[in-house]
Amino acid sequence: MAQLLDGKALAQQIQSSRIADIQAWHSQTGRTPGLAVLMVGDNPASAAYVRNKEKACDRMGIATLGKHFPADTIQADLAQEILSLNANPLVDGILIQLPLPPHLNATELLALIDPDKDADGLHPINLGKLVRGEPGLRSCTPAGIMRLMETHNIALSGQRAVVLGRSILVGKPIGLMLLAANATPTLAHSKTKNLTELTRSADILIAAVGVPNLINEDMVKPGATVIDVGINRVTQPDTGKSRLVGDLDFAAAEPTACAITPVPGGIGPMTVTMLLENTLSSYCHRQNLR
Repeated sequence: MAQLLDGKALAQQIQSSRIADIQAWHSQTGRTPGLAVLMVGDNPASAAYVRNKEKACDRMGIATLGKHFPADTIQADLAQEILSLNANPLVDGILIQLPLPPHLNATELLALIDPDKDADGLHPINLGKLVRGEPGLRSCTPAGIMRLMETHNIALSGQRAVVLGRSILVGKPIGLMLLAANATPTLAHSKTKNLTELTRSADILIAAVGVPNLINEDMVKPGATVIDVGINRVTQPDTGKSRLVGDLDFAAAEPTACAITPVPGGIGPMTVTMLLENTLSSYCHRQNLR
């Protein structure tokens, strides 16, 4: 059976290891790190993500300074809140919980965040630093993928990597990170031809498209590492109950793969952890620590 890449266990380990650091920094600076999460509307999935982030902050000793806006909030009000948080010395990280209601322009709002407080690593300046190979805050999900593979000693140099999905959240930045690790990445998408042939060539296969059970055993190269970023809620016809599944048919692909992530419990917890790591990095930079 494939090695299980347990992101939940690693996330808990990383978060626990930071508690003593945060306590020591607090004694030096007189304040704890602060993360502000801005949420608009009542999307149940977004609300669950925000609760998970706030619980992790509480466990670690990170102050939460976010705000929940009604669904009809206008662009100008959100923009003003972001500018206020940029100027707030108690805030080290700012996150806009996506997706936003369709009447809001997420691209413009993300660009308003101070790049040094960009906890999600999505500001154009931080993405540009990634392209140039310069230090900076990194996109959380791709950074979590890389950290998980590094911890489990997954070899990347010289390996063929195929990424399904080309979003700015996952596909494009993970492609750049893989390239920096001397892998040879290919980004596939809805217009890619001969997809099965392509995925079966991958030593590292990363699925981030949001299509339940898209990847079956025929699409996985024997001995490949498979990273499932998809989080899809599906309803079981026999019971009417819903459950979370990934983009990968886990049961079918596990016997073929060498290493594999579960859903849930794989990349999701690592994404939250990298968000907190970005916040701590910003805090240390602003407080002249380390």
